[in-house]
Amino acid sequence: MNFIKSSIKNLLPVDFIVIVFCVFLSLLNLIFLQKVALWHIHIMLNISIISFILITVQQELKKESFVWKQLHFWYLVPLIFIFFKELYGMIDPIRGIIYDDVLILIDRLIFRADPTIALYQIANPILTELLQIVYGTFFFLPVILGIDLIRQKKSEEFNYSAFIIVYGFVLSFIGYILVPAIGPRFTLHNFEMNNIELPGLFITDILREIVNSGESIPRGTINPAMFVQRDAFPSGHTQMTLLVMFLSVKFGSKLKWFFIIIGSLLIFATVYLRYHYVVDLIGGLFFMIFTLWSGKYIYNWFIGTKENIS
Repeated sequence: MNFIKSSIKNLLPVDFIVIVFCVFLSLLNLIFLQKVALWHIHIMLNISIISFILITVQQELKKESFVWKQLHFWYLVPLIFIFFKELYGMIDPIRGIIYDDVLILIDRLIFRADPTIALYQIANPILTELLQIVYGTFFFLPVILGIDLIRQKKSEEFNYSAFIIVYGFVLSFIGYILVPAIGPRFTLHNFEMNNIELPGLFITDILREIVNSGESIPRGTINPAMFVQRDAFPSGHTQMTLLVMFLSVKFGSKLKWFFIIIGSLLIFATVYLRYHYVVDLIGGLFFMIFTLWSGKYIYNWFIGTKENIS
């Protein structure tokens, strides 16, 4: 009991939001255990994540070890992908529906056209290669921001940024549950023709294959639309990239112009490369705003409660 109390007392705000999400996912698995085939594995995974956090916090306090400190900093990087894959086994069994037709309709109401089809008019291999490379930097941008803040010895800014980034991912994952969708590369375009219609120069096909494999549709998957992650709305790429751009400016990152330029290209790439509808980007913007607004209150509340823990 003392171990748990001591660990809870020394949790970071980002640890708190991870634990809350683990509990949320576990409850969903229990509620829908008749639909989610791997519910028991998911729950054990969530318990393991919570245990890892508590043990890491305790070891960091006891030993003041550089290794444990770094584990506490960077366990979040693989954790996001672990959550992403856990949701893969949950969303379609629980929801059993996709809302791409609604998202397409909204895009057409706004633009009187399908943006991904319209952008095909400017497609060329040089632009495609550039944007596919930029798209591939998505998961690295928060890490680069974190390293930059640590190098500048901005530990509090780092802690806040880590919290906001992870909280943003959590909110986007909840968005995937609420509005499952697979994106225009499956609905408005022929997925198998993507490499032919949007060729790059040297590594575009390789990078696409990495993205596809991460979304559970490696090369050779039959009827990939049935197996791909339901992760189009909101555009997590837009939401998280905007958050990184905002935080880099807010905290005076020396790389802020790098984030602004690469981030702007990345957001454009999500539509050009047919991963998202424009309404997904609009959703990502609103999720980003909500993340910052609500995240500030949750962060300050948690910091305040720690002062009262005995």
